[in-house]
Amino acid sequence: MSSELLTSLLRDVSRSFYLTMRILPSAVRPQISLAYLLARATDTIADTEVVPTDQRLNALAELRDRILAKRSKPVNFGDLARNQSLPAERVLLERCEEAICILQSFPEADRERIREVLSVITSGQELDLVRFGSADGKRLIALETEAELDDYAYRVAGCVGEFWTKVCRAELFPRTQLDDAALLRDGVRFGKGLQMVNILRDLPADLRKGRCYLPTRELAKVGLKPADLLDPAKQAALSPLFDRLVAVTQAHLSAGWDYTNALPWGQVRVRLACAWPVLLGAATLRKLRVENVLKPNHRIKIGRSEVRSIILKSVLIYPFPRKWSGQFTKSS
Repeated sequence: MSSELLTSLLRDVSRSFYLTMRILPSAVRPQISLAYLLARATDTIADTEVVPTDQRLNALAELRDRILAKRSKPVNFGDLARNQSLPAERVLLERCEEAICILQSFPEADRERIREVLSVITSGQELDLVRFGSADGKRLIALETEAELDDYAYRVAGCVGEFWTKVCRAELFPRTQLDDAALLRDGVRFGKGLQMVNILRDLPADLRKGRCYLPTRELAKVGLKPADLLDPAKQAALSPLFDRLVAVTQAHLSAGWDYTNALPWGQVRVRLACAWPVLLGAATLRKLRVENVLKPNHRIKIGRSEVRSIILKSVLIYPFPRKWSGQFTKSS
């Protein structure tokens, strides 16, 4: 097994998520790290906008089939790799076949769980490419309904909550009495919440790529069309819808916090790995509530010092249940 792929390359392509990976117990870290690395590879392919949509769809299908063991021929994404502006993403595509070899070395149960989640993730990426394939700075395409938004959030992130739960349940606490149905349900909402944070935060950047994830039917209810969102002055008109979507996202994160606290208390590493994205997501939502989310070239995010503060505080107060629980509130 190539430890370099699951350590240094993972660090280079995952940025802040690497912290979550590194704190996980060794019994689940390789499986979750590899699943993330493969998902990052499929995402890199889908996001290579200088390559025509049909070529990206073909490459996604090749990688998906290789992951699912439906294709025996090794993948070679050299052409796509050369179109990457970030060195780490170029290396990732160049070394995809090595990642597949690691997958093949895992026990069957791990292979099947990884293949299951990657199948769902790639279906979301393919759907996104087909939907927005002709979108650009001059042609704006939007989702039609909120159900489409929810489905997309499940496909690219909610399914990860299911995967995470199944892996941890099997490897870390298989005999612990837990409400598995509630755990899986909240795990899905956890993933959806994190994706919704990204969608709301990245709204202006996506709009200028021709993508609008805010559904046209919901925009119409507040008297707006997707193209109106290119005007920062429309922030006030958008507020009722945007605030409601923030509330939906907050509720998903709240389910993620319930999920975190439903895990066995002794699973400190897993609980911290879950707590950090919930708390960082909630901090991002606080900023989204008060800033103009339509302002171009302005990506709303929390600073590194606040990230460090949230992480350090969570570690220090972990032994104190009341303080730990108070880190997140439904209205935070």
